[in-house]
Amino acid sequence: MTLDPITLTVIQAGLQQVCDEMDLAFSRAAFSPVIAEANDRSDGIYAATDGALIAQGAAGLPVFVGTMQYSTRVLIEMIAAGEVAAPIPGDIYIVNDPYLGGTHLMDVRFAKPFYRDGEIFCWLSNTGHWPDTGGAVPGGFSASATAVEQEGLRLPPVKLFKQDVMDKEIFAIIQSNIRVADQRIGDVQAQAGALRVGESRLSALLDRYGDSTVSDAIDQLHQRAEDQMRSSLQNIPKGTYTSTAFVDSDGVINAPLTIALSVTKSDDGLTFDFTDSSRPCLGPMNSVKATTHSAVYLAMRHIFPDVPMNAGAFAPFTLTGIEDTFLDAKYPRPVSGCAAEVSQRIAEAVFAALVKAIPEKVTAAPAGTSGNFALGGFDPARNLNYVMYQISGGGYGGNAHHDGLSNGCSTIGISKAPPIEIMEQAYPVLYRHYALHEGSGGAGEHRGGFGLDYEVELRRGEAKASFVMDHGRFGPQGARGGCDGEVNEVTVYREGVPYTPEHFSKEQDIPLAAGDRVHVQTPGGGGYGDPLERAPHLVAEDIRLGRYTIQQAKNLFGVVITSSFEVDSAATSTLRKEKRATAK
Repeated sequence: MTLDPITLTVIQAGLQQVCDEMDLAFSRAAFSPVIAEANDRSDGIYAATDGALIAQGAAGLPVFVGTMQYSTRVLIEMIAAGEVAAPIPGDIYIVNDPYLGGTHLMDVRFAKPFYRDGEIFCWLSNTGHWPDTGGAVPGGFSASATAVEQEGLRLPPVKLFKQDVMDKEIFAIIQSNIRVADQRIGDVQAQAGALRVGESRLSALLDRYGDSTVSDAIDQLHQRAEDQMRSSLQNIPKGTYTSTAFVDSDGVINAPLTIALSVTKSDDGLTFDFTDSSRPCLGPMNSVKATTHSAVYLAMRHIFPDVPMNAGAFAPFTLTGIEDTFLDAKYPRPVSGCAAEVSQRIAEAVFAALVKAIPEKVTAAPAGTSGNFALGGFDPARNLNYVMYQISGGGYGGNAHHDGLSNGCSTIGISKAPPIEIMEQAYPVLYRHYALHEGSGGAGEHRGGFGLDYEVELRRGEAKASFVMDHGRFGPQGARGGCDGEVNEVTVYREGVPYTPEHFSKEQDIPLAAGDRVHVQTPGGGGYGDPLERAPHLVAEDIRLGRYTIQQAKNLFGVVITSSFEVDSAATSTLRKEKRATAK
């Protein structure tokens, strides 16, 4: 049955609203700041037959689009094969195994079958970032792990809830293998409660419009998303576009990893070939297949944001060449940097390739790191152990129309840094400053946005700091003549003595005592277009606001600024002519 456009649109909005309400319920009820404040979670609806994405919350992390779809499909297949116990109403499965459609072990997925008239109509699923799942270091971000067991507890799909009752034995096993275990019950109940909210809201939608009508709408929305994406791809000229992106190191061997991408446009869609990328690495910067696919999907979502979010939008994309590379990790390869870092390098490679084909639609590279900083220790004032997890933003790349956003969230999602007031209240830390990373935006006709500059001091007790970040060796790529953004920098001050990690922004178990500090400066976005074409008055405004120095204005943009922040037009014209002549 072909539905009229109004009914179709209303049902589409209704499905989206179900997911949005699950997101909201999850964040409001969660205990951990990384979920409750940073919103590092996602909820969605998935097809009963193959796990294909039906709808996802607008406030959910885009990187979970492909992984949750893949994970749900694997769960369905394992149930059909008898490898996992078959569901009955009220069951909720838990899984975080990265090789079964996941990311890293801290991203824990719940899946609940949704029944109508005794049959599974669809699956409701969500993912939440738990602040700790055990392993060698607090927070799970082991910068030098060489096996997944060192990163935390790996869970295959098992029923954590059976007929709406939590299995206390399974939960006891989980609690026995993670830090600050007493706090996890709040996140677990919030995650399960979000799925029950979705169950209630989806039932109301089906009761209103009828199961068959909603099923028909889902099929038609899937096809329309595919048609819309194929139509959008018509703007890309046929041909092959190449790019290269780099991961600083794997955290064990201090040498860069290469993502070599070739994107081919044909009548059938886009083929993303990663054949010449680096081999699987020893350290934790491997990506699993599901995350690699999801990284490509989210990059295309950035480029064509108007295409509806469901499985149909991904149909025109084919990925090849990831076998035997670090983009298709197999057990027991460590993967803690998988979703948070490697996925963003994959997206950067997509941007760098397609900006050559559709420059009006694609930006220069964004900061491309989640700034994963974990601090685990004991607070003597509260007599409590804790695990603090900090994510942070960075600059977005400039584009054909305007400058990049400053201190934006990471490429992979919409998670925001938790408010420093919340962090200071929950943990024994003091933020000595929290500001823009001035000068970090790559120069261009449209400059990159600026990263974040913050410093955290441990107020009492002892703790260990761990980092898994990136873009410390190479800054985010500029586009069409724009300059790269500034790199990520981490400096640890112990007893006032500065220390910089060998792997730039990857290290684990750095001991801290009261008064020690951690200083992080996240990358700025890449610049877009020739910096000598930037409007001089925009450069002057950046100087006035302290974003660049007067000397940087000369060196980067060829603009001469007076001490009163005015443009010296004659001197600027002369300097730019000299720079252009030198460049030739």
